[in-house]
Amino acid sequence: MSVLQEPANLADMIRSQAKARGSSIAYEFEGRQTSFAEFDRLTNRVANGLKALGVKPRDRIAYLGKNSDIFFELLLGAMKANVVMAPVNWRLAAPEIAFIVADCKAPVLFVGPELVAQARAIQSQLPDLRTIITTEGGAPEWPDYAAWREAQSADDPRVEISRQDVAIQLYTSGTTGKPKGAMLSHANLLNLVETGEGEKPDWNKWTENDVSLVAMPVFHIGGSGWGLVSLYHGAKGVIAREFDPTKVLDFIEHSKITKLFMVPAAMQFVVRQPRARQVDFSRLKYML
Repeated sequence: MSVLQEPANLADMIRSQAKARGSSIAYEFEGRQTSFAEFDRLTNRVANGLKALGVKPRDRIAYLGKNSDIFFELLLGAMKANVVMAPVNWRLAAPEIAFIVADCKAPVLFVGPELVAQARAIQSQLPDLRTIITTEGGAPEWPDYAAWREAQSADDPRVEISRQDVAIQLYTSGTTGKPKGAMLSHANLLNLVETGEGEKPDWNKWTENDVSLVAMPVFHIGGSGWGLVSLYHGAKGVIAREFDPTKVLDFIEHSKITKLFMVPAAMQFVVRQPRARQVDFSRLKYML
C-alpha cells in the first residue's frame, strides 16, 4: 500500500510516487502505459519546456482538448514549474473558448486534434497567446507536443511551491454570466485525499491494486480531480478520451476497473445498455 507521508505539494507527491512505485503503471490511455517513474521524468520535461517558453510561476496555460494522458502530464508538469493549468470545456462555441483563454491570459495553449479548427478561428482574438502546441498533430503550422516535450531536459526543475499556491483553474459553466475561473490550491486538492487512513470510509480506501476509470471530462473536477486521486494513492488510472456508455462497459470488463466516478445521468446511460446485463462487474467495488 503506497499511501504517502503528507507531501508538501502535488509536485512532491509525484516525486514520492516515482520512488515508491517506480515501475508500476500510473496511467493507461488507448494502449499507452506510463509508469510512475516515467511520469515523473515526463512532467520534469514539461516544466522545463514551459520555463523555456518564458512561462513564469503563477502564469496560466490553457488546454483545449478531450481526455488524454497528455493532459495529466501537462497538469503536473505545470505544477512542477508553479504554473497553473486552465482546462477549457471543449463543447463550448469558439467565442466562449476565446473568452476563457483570454480571461486567464494564457501565453501557451495546448490543443487536441478535434479542436484545431476552433483554435485557428480564435487565435487572432488572443493578445496574450504566444504559442500553440498540438497534443496529437493536425496543424503543421504549430509544434507537436511529443517533439516539444522530448527536446526538453528531464532534470527536476526544483521550483519552489507553497501549499497555498494555485494548482489548477477550473472555469464555471457560465449559465448566469461569463464563466469564472475557480482557483484550487495544492492544499485544496491534497485535502481531498489526505484524510487519515483510520478515519476514511471504506469507499475512500485505496490499494495499489486498484484500477480507476477517468471517464468524466478533465475540464471538470470529476475528471481532473478524480485522475489526481488515483495518482496520489499509487493506483492505476485508465483514461477514456470521452464518456461513451458502451465503452465504459468495455473498460470495466477489459481493464478490470475497481473504482469509477460518474455523474448520475452518465451512470444511467451505462446501466441502460442492453449489454450491461452480460458484463462481469465482479472487480468493480465502488461507483462514486
